[in-house]
Amino acid sequence: MFAAASPNPTKAKHVTYLCVTMVLGILLSILAHVGLEAIYLAWAERTGRVVHWYAGCAMHPVFQIALPILGAVGGYFLGRFWWRWVYVERKWAARQ
Repeated sequence: MFAAASPNPTKAKHVTYLCVTMVLGILLSILAHVGLEAIYLAWAERTGRVVHWYAGCAMHPVFQIALPILGAVGGYFLGRFWWRWVYVERKWAARQ
């Protein structure tokens, strides 16, 4: 029923799709930041290392900036892949 409907790819849908997947990438990079920092803090506590804090965060500022940028770039490319998969190649319709 729903799969029989032909999706109508428009420029606005494409831009929205890319923006939403970039936001998804940024959110996933925040989760990665939390995980990496938790692992680092557990390691530092276990080994007795001194933790240097950068504005309330133990991760170096270069990584604090690089993770969301990498998340946005990764989300952009993921959005391009999913757009091609859903709207161009229509692989979801071939699975039924």
